[in-house]
Amino acid sequence: MGMTVVEKILANASGAKSVKASDVVEPRVDLAMSHENAALVINQLNEIFQGTNREPKPWDPGRIAIIFDHRVPAEGPKTASNQKLIRGFVARHGITRFHDIRGDRGGICHQILPEWGYVLPGQVIVGTDSHTTSHGALGAFSFGVGATEMASIWTLGVALNIEVPPTIKAAVNGKFSRHVGPKDLILHLIGRLTAKGANFRVLEFHGETIRNMSTSGRLVICNMSVEAGATSGIVPADSETERYLREEAGVTDFGERVSPDADAVYESVVEIDVSGLGPQIACPHTVDNVKPVEAIAGTPIQQVVIGSCTNGRLDDLEAAAAILRGHKVASGTRMLVFPASGRIYAQALERGYVAEFVRAGAVVMNPGCGPCLGVHQGALGDEEVALATTNRNFKGRMGNPKSEVYLCSPAVAAASAVTGVITDPRGGN
Repeated sequence: MGMTVVEKILANASGAKSVKASDVVEPRVDLAMSHENAALVINQLNEIFQGTNREPKPWDPGRIAIIFDHRVPAEGPKTASNQKLIRGFVARHGITRFHDIRGDRGGICHQILPEWGYVLPGQVIVGTDSHTTSHGALGAFSFGVGATEMASIWTLGVALNIEVPPTIKAAVNGKFSRHVGPKDLILHLIGRLTAKGANFRVLEFHGETIRNMSTSGRLVICNMSVEAGATSGIVPADSETERYLREEAGVTDFGERVSPDADAVYESVVEIDVSGLGPQIACPHTVDNVKPVEAIAGTPIQQVVIGSCTNGRLDDLEAAAAILRGHKVASGTRMLVFPASGRIYAQALERGYVAEFVRAGAVVMNPGCGPCLGVHQGALGDEEVALATTNRNFKGRMGNPKSEVYLCSPAVAAASAVTGVITDPRGGN
């Protein structure tokens, strides 16, 4: 019986000839990532070593990455103190894959890992963040864990008691229409599957559309796979993966391309033709409450957010800047732009995108998660409505349960910023 991509990766990482769905394995971990919540992991690590007369230390500092991104700069003394704690831990143990609040190294963890070459095809990646699913875009099995699980991984270098997930195959074909792209595809898929439709499963992406999709687009669809409940999303590594790693990340060792067997067993197959797909919107207060943009066009908005680990890359900023060129953000509407990394910010400056945003009246913020998690840099007021390229719209997600958040692509966000209402970008831009 053949294996899926994730089954092959888990078999290799566990030293097994083969595995199948529902098997329990303990795979070797290639990279363990945390952000500010590394403070929780450190506390758990201290508990593991308590009473042993041994200093708490990670199994391999070279396989740990820590990136400050959720609360940057620190919004209060508790966050600042946690960041100080982490900096001390990093220094003591020689963790080199550490990205502090810096213009040249800073950014969102799910952008930093691929663009710095920390993720390779065939690897097992774990992170204390649910959107660790992003890194399946590079052909790795990548999933989120809790702080206690991560502390055990830091101690042992393996992930304990991992149940091999079943796989759903998503076969995506056709060519995107103008102003339609990966964000619309994944919103459409989540709407079809529902928020629980891929619970504890892997979404494995195939088809002509995926083969022609950039790594940036693949990061979008894998990032949001978790919004359908998936343990991970994954795109089998191919020539585009190697191009990205070589040209964007400066990598010469491309890891191992892993493809599914011809007789791989899938729980189900979902087929999508994007040729007739239009811009999609996830309406409050669930990501699977998806409607075509024309169904809610005209809805007034007070804030537009472009950025996040989902849509803060250079092509996202390029698409938004092109639509904004020569226009102004509507009166009564705020527009915030968060590049996904310092490198992307610099590239956007060089190409003039930042100037376009500023001329239009947008505010360009430092790279980071910004208002996505509702902590700072753009919380909403009572009864306000936000339109965002982020990945979640749960009640209170942007800091106020009395507000509403709609999710969309960068093209829809930019077009809507100009009009002050949710707008179809295909209408004359």
